[in-house]
Amino acid sequence: MKILFIGGTGVISSACSNLCAEKGFDLFLLNRGTSFRTPPAKAKILIGDIRDKRNVEELIKNENFDAVVNWIGYSEEHVKTDYELFSGKTKQYIFISSASAYQKPPAKLPITEDVPLFNPYWEYSQKKIEAEKFLTTVFRERGFPVTICRPSHTYDRTKLALYGNYTVLNRMRKNKKIVIHGDGESKWTLTNAKDFARGFIGLLGNQDTVGEAYHITSDEVLTWNQISKIISEKMGCGLNAAYLPPEHIVKYDAEWGKSILGDKMFDTVFDNSKIRKIVPDFKAEIPYARGVEEIIEWYSKKENQAVDEKLDALMDKAIAEYKNN
Repeated sequence: MKILFIGGTGVISSACSNLCAEKGFDLFLLNRGTSFRTPPAKAKILIGDIRDKRNVEELIKNENFDAVVNWIGYSEEHVKTDYELFSGKTKQYIFISSASAYQKPPAKLPITEDVPLFNPYWEYSQKKIEAEKFLTTVFRERGFPVTICRPSHTYDRTKLALYGNYTVLNRMRKNKKIVIHGDGESKWTLTNAKDFARGFIGLLGNQDTVGEAYHITSDEVLTWNQISKIISEKMGCGLNAAYLPPEHIVKYDAEWGKSILGDKMFDTVFDNSKIRKIVPDFKAEIPYARGVEEIIEWYSKKENQAVDEKLDALMDKAIAEYKNN
């Protein structure tokens, strides 16, 4: 199959690019070529900016694809441009949406793909919903071959589950308090990008998935207390936690707080039956305890040890001011 990834070198898309290359797909990556992640040697790189429509039109003018995947579409405007660029040039267009678009608070658990899309708390999710609505309309009214994929919290070796990445690990090493929202007992699903890729590859070029939506997640469910404890144990540190309400956190860091208010504060458990109908042997094989080992190894290298001093101070302030209220 001839596949075009818009992006292809991000947290999730890198794992999918690597697996596509292993499977022998004719893989094209359209991006600016600025990621620190190395694309597969076999991939054909189209250096360009998807936000520059004329630039992309020139890059793809002689190309047609079995599937186009946009890993970096975040709004209705973005997917409208994709529709204009790829109508008649692909047999399938896959939009990477977000499981945070599902109704909050959850209408039911486990979450299935037929749960309504409604998130009044987080603009990121709202824009993904608007993009999905546009794509659903052009599929139904004009036959644009859309498949929607909704990842949940998916990580690779560079991404800690807790907000702040190495800054949090550094706080643990120094026995400083780390922030856990609420009481830490809400349930959460973390998925390794390599596991996600094994499910995602079954969507590519599969005409049975056109007009459908799928989430692809692990079946492992952990509380935020358990997640934090796993990280601290793998670090060889004790867990020194400060429990802060999401409403307090949002006062100090709006995006962090809204991602909690709009997603992470709710129990989030998924039913993966639908993707297994397409990929019967799909199963997430990497537990978070093993995934964290790769993360800690990554951050053991000095060149990856960047402390966000502003965020570090902000965390100290949020903890101190909540304690003193």
